Amino acid sequence: GPTRKMPLTASAMDFFQLFVPDNVLKNMVVQTNMYAKKYQERFGSDDAWIDVTLTEMKAFLGYMISTSIHHCESVLSIWSSGFYSNKSIALIMTQSRFEKILKYFHIVAFRSSQTTHGLYKIQPFLDSLQNGFDSAFRPSQAQVLHEPLIDEDPVFIATCTERELRKRKKRKFSLWVRQCSSTGFICQIYVHLKEGSGADGLDALKNKPQLHSMVAKSLCQNASGKNYIIFTGPSITSLNLFEEFEKQGIYCCGLLSARKSDCTGLPPSMLNNPETPPSRGQYRIRMKGNMSLICWYNKGHFRFLTNAYSPVQQG
Repeated sequence: GPTRKMPLTASAMDFFQLFVPDNVLKNMVVQTNMYAKKYQERFGSDDAWIDVTLTEMKAFLGYMISTSIHHCESVLSIWSSGFYSNKSIALIMTQSRFEKILKYFHIVAFRSSQTTHGLYKIQPFLDSLQNGFDSAFRPSQAQVLHEPLIDEDPVFIATCTERELRKRKKRKFSLWVRQCSSTGFICQIYVHLKEGSGADGLDALKNKPQLHSMVAKSLCQNASGKNYIIFTGPSITSLNLFEEFEKQGIYCCGLLSARKSDCTGLPPSMLNNPETPPSRGQYRIRMKGNMSLICWYNKGHFRFLTNAYSPVQQG
């Protein structure tokens, strides 16, 4: 559960700032104003622009977040007279001011000479979120690794041409999380870029088991020695990965698929379906040390690999 007790008077903003404190927001203000200044030096002055303030930055992010809570085709719908309009929050900032901040908004305005990572523009924000995840909450023992669904970004949809919209749908990243099974709290995030060469680029994508193993290790880098039980889907489950995690004091339970999983080291007899389907409820077990491979039949074959649970324990 939570590591600190919030007062009964705490607002939604107080909880938000457990993860995005004022120093991160102030940095956004500085970087946005810095970018606006450099942009105007290069392309000409913008008489309608005045430096953004901390209060405006909070309101700007509030508008962005509102599109996730109240689904609409564009954040600009807030100021419209249509179905998605929201007069109560439209009064906080004008649409023209919002669009100006959107034009210049930056978390990191300029790349340093030492920067090589593709996420450099948002890395301080990701780091702040991760620090908040680590300090604000103690997760339960059972956790899950997965790739959550991400809705299409609604901010620019209304102003996109059809061609730009098609290009946007080819998302250039994937987001993975380690999440507490009891509460849904996200403990760790990992953003994978799908472009570029190297260990985490397109070359790695061609080898899916290698990629998913790398994702799992990144998500569990702070989980060593804490006796966690990590649940995984077929794309991550593998004998080699589970054995490596066990040495670090991390235990696993994962669904297996002959098509999606890395089945290296597992007995083929347990992965092949018999010609005559077994009766419902029948199961087979193979064990190696603490590791168990279980094949159970319901309306189809259901296989999973685990070193966290005894395969013969009742209940």
